[in-house]
Amino acid sequence: MNPTSKPMIFRKSIAENDHIMNERLGIGESFDVGVRKLNVFGKDVYIYYLTGLVDNLYIIDILRELMDTESRMRRAEHPFQSVKNHLAHIQVEETESIDHAITQVLSGLICVVVDGEANSLIVDVRSYPGRGPEEPDTERVVRGSRDGYTENIIFNTGLTRRRIRDERLRQEIMQVGVRSKTDVCLCYIEGIVDPKLVDIIKKELKAINIDGLTMSDKVVEEYIVKQGINPFPLVRYTERPDVAATHILEGHIVLIIDTSPSVVITPATLFHHVQHAEEYRQAAAVGTFLRWMRFIGILFSLLIVPFWLLLATHQELLPPALDFVGVEENNNIPIAVQIIFAEAGIELLRMAAIHTPSPLATALGLVAALLIGEMAIDVGYFTTEVILYVALGSIGMFATPSYELGVALRMSRYLIILAVALFGPVGFVVSLFLLLISLIRLSPLAKPYLWPFLPFDPPAMYQILVRTSVPSVRWRPSIVHPVDKIKQSPKSE
Repeated sequence: MNPTSKPMIFRKSIAENDHIMNERLGIGESFDVGVRKLNVFGKDVYIYYLTGLVDNLYIIDILRELMDTESRMRRAEHPFQSVKNHLAHIQVEETESIDHAITQVLSGLICVVVDGEANSLIVDVRSYPGRGPEEPDTERVVRGSRDGYTENIIFNTGLTRRRIRDERLRQEIMQVGVRSKTDVCLCYIEGIVDPKLVDIIKKELKAINIDGLTMSDKVVEEYIVKQGINPFPLVRYTERPDVAATHILEGHIVLIIDTSPSVVITPATLFHHVQHAEEYRQAAAVGTFLRWMRFIGILFSLLIVPFWLLLATHQELLPPALDFVGVEENNNIPIAVQIIFAEAGIELLRMAAIHTPSPLATALGLVAALLIGEMAIDVGYFTTEVILYVALGSIGMFATPSYELGVALRMSRYLIILAVALFGPVGFVVSLFLLLISLIRLSPLAKPYLWPFLPFDPPAMYQILVRTSVPSVRWRPSIVHPVDKIKQSPKSE
């Protein structure tokens, strides 16, 4: 049936309803969709379900309760109301829409249809398959909680609610995708979040007109922030409930998409992607030290290779004290070509490591060390200096907390290397200038991407550079335009 056809409603004839449900759900063709038929209070009652997404014990309890009640009462003046009253479950709703009922059945709920009634009952007996809330591999901390989001949206909303027991926490759910009808949950705190931001996100989600969200959170991101060809991440991903809860309390919106262990935090700036939960699990001074080491590592990895290439190919730029910088041994292959091939080799090894089974990862590391290390130098394809600086640059990129930002910076490094190889010092300066301009032009959801650096916000910039103690932070970030700007009142004397 065409998903855009006219909505259908239940008839009073259960035979007509059964014919529609059988045709729409493919009962008899799809093995995982079924119907349980029984007679209760002198009326036929049909229960439609989807195996694999329901908890069979709940359904058995409901059937047992209905059968026991029927054996005691035999007849009821209002069978539909009696069935509803004896459904031993906490979440029961009525609906007259067949389309809504079918969507709910395919989501793991059951639909109860009673003969002679134009309404049906929807009972939530979902039990989604999935793994436990384990600590995410990409965001490990020395101190802190070890639970993480999973592919189950019900678990994920519970993990968030456990950390924010505020009556104003809103977790609104909607379904996106014409055919997939994927559950998307908006998490925010009413009275803190900017209402205009909530309206914008809702409007963008409702405007998504696609068959399904096969790549879940990434598809939602591309529709909301209109990323285009820009490689830099415009939203922040996290698999840690404590990180998501912190952003919700600041006035951000968190999107939880079913089947994805990552949640989307929006709005986000560049500086949201260079912070890590470990900084807030240590003392303020230690957190500042870790943050600065990370900042230096990111800048170092972005600039060390192209800057060394610039000095190695233009020795006249070197002061006498740095005349040792460069290549000691001559090679038939130009230095720029060596760097590009070495960078490509490390990128391929990184991709191979992701797709290599764990038992073979050690063997892959040994092969990489031999091929790109000793043998490549001995044969004469690479010089020792090229391998050294490319390796240093790669280490800095791996220290980037955001995987998406790390990939974007690697792409930027390739472009800077090419600019230096082709145009020398002018290429180095112009490429950095164009990179800065491109970042300044970004404004996802009308928020400047380089805030609080541009436009400059001194208090917020100080908190970016220095991990201040929590009691000293009084104000929520102005970038989200919170309704309640005060995070905590000053301690009274």
